[in-house]
Order: sequence, then structure tokens, then C-alpha cells
Amino acid sequence: MTVIIDGTAGITFPVTAGSASAVQASSGRVLQVINATSSTEYSTSSSTFVATGFTTSITPSSSTSKILLMARVPVRNTNNGTPYGGVSWYRGGSALITTGIYETGANASVGNQDLRLVVPQFILDSPATTSSVTYSLYFGCNSGVGSMYVNPNSAFTTSVILMEIAA
Repeated sequence: MTVIIDGTAGITFPVTAGSASAVQASSGRVLQVINATSSTEYSTSSSTFVATGFTTSITPSSSTSKILLMARVPVRNTNNGTPYGGVSWYRGGSALITTGIYETGANASVGNQDLRLVVPQFILDSPATTSSVTYSLYFGCNSGVGSMYVNPNSAFTTSVILMEIAA
């Protein structure tokens, strides 16, 4: 007799003491999705990255799971045509991804320009834990010149999606 297991509906194994689940997900499967948004305006003129106060958390079901972070961060900077700064996502005290924000071309030479854009960010993280993992949005200005805004005038919304991916 031939037995074929394709895993499309999950595979159930006997539950053993201390096990979190009787279902084992196949590699690459999305196990959970967390969505968070904020339209609170955050501003700084700091030359070092500072926390916005916007955080979101996920609790992986397995220590081998990956977390896919996908974010869109609306920003504005008043820096008179010089390199501006950036936005970053942190887990604990470590930056996972930092996106620099610069103005180039015609606007860079005009001066007194505001740079306004939406920064897309993507990272595949490996937190190696089944404890709650918190991701925090940080931002800062280049050389502390000008001011940096996230969600300028509270008219825009930062959004982040966290997806747990089975390893």
C-alpha cells in the first residue's frame, strides 16, 4: 500500500507532553499575520536615531520561524537641500533595516525644499524565540540639521505588517 502525504491541509501528529501544537506547518507557510498602523505625527532634529514610540509585536509559534516585516513610512524633512537622515526598524537594541532619505537632482540645489515621500521597507528577520518579539520604528536627521517628521501633520499613516513564516 502506498501512502502520499502532500501537506496541503497540514499534517497532524500525536501531541506529546510540552508540545505547543499537534499541527506541523510546511516550510514557507504563513502562520500568522499582524497589522498595525499609526497616524500620530512624530518629529525630531536629532542626529542619532530616536524612537518614535510606534511599536508592534508578534509571538512566533516556533523558534525556527522567520518574521517578514513589510512597512510603509510617510516622511517629511526640512533640511534645505542636503542629505536628510533616515528611518529604521529595531528589534531590541539593534537596527534591522535602515533606509536613508536623500534629496537629489533639481530640488537639492534650490534650497528651502521639503522632501516628502513614503519609505517602503522589507526585512526577513530570524528572532529565534517563541517569546513576544517587538519591532520599533526609529528615525533621525543627518548631522542634526533641519527636522524630520513621520506621518507629517497626522495626515498620513505608517503601516506595518508582520508575517510569521514557517522555516
